[in-house]
Order: sequence, then C-alpha cells, then structure tokens
Amino acid sequence: MRLENTGIEDSIVDVKPLDHLMGKHAFIRGGQWDYERVTYDYKIGSKEKNITYYIRILGYAVEGDVDRGNAVIKLSTPLLGKHYYPHGVEYGEHENFPENLVERATNLVSKVKEEIDIYKK
Repeated sequence: MRLENTGIEDSIVDVKPLDHLMGKHAFIRGGQWDYERVTYDYKIGSKEKNITYYIRILGYAVEGDVDRGNAVIKLSTPLLGKHYYPHGVEYGEHENFPENLVERATNLVSKVKEEIDIYKK
C-alpha cells in the first residue's frame, strides 16, 4: 500500500544525514549493495501469527555514489507492506491493513518528514 501525500516523496537529501535521521526513527537501511539505491525499513510487530508489517521508504541517487557515502538521494512514496512468513513482503493494494496500523504508519512517516525538511536540498 502506498502512503500517499506524506510530503516525503521527491525530497532530496544527502545520504549521510538521511542515514542518521532514519536510524534515529528506527528505520534500518537495507544491507544490499548498491551504488544508486537505498531502502529504509521500519518493522511493526503483529499479534497475527507469522505476520509482520513494514514501512518501506525507497530512494535513489540523483548524484554521487551510495557506497562511497557522497550520494544525494531522492525519496519515493513510502510503502506499507505485510510480511507473510515464509513467503515475503506484499505491498499490493489488494492487501488489507487495519486502519489503526495505517494511521500509525502515516504518523511515523510524518515525524521523519519533519526532520527531512531540515536537510532538504
């Protein structure tokens, strides 16, 4: 599910302060090796058996190199996903997300957005 109109989409930020502020809000940058892209995930536990939710914020380098730490990142629309063990995460619109979870995810992204505004280019 796309978390539309959060204000994060299309924000442009240097990767080093972005890593710092995302970590401060418990968003973990994926450990995949890539020169051009970043992925930040926030894990939300669930009482449902074998279900975990994730907020994912994606970005790509508009200049520089992520691996070297000199990238300037443009962020995309955040996603809310549902992980089905052992199959993986689904972000599709056909997924059913509890209203309180969507509200929680939107609030978390809004807090991150406030800090991103400080560092926006």
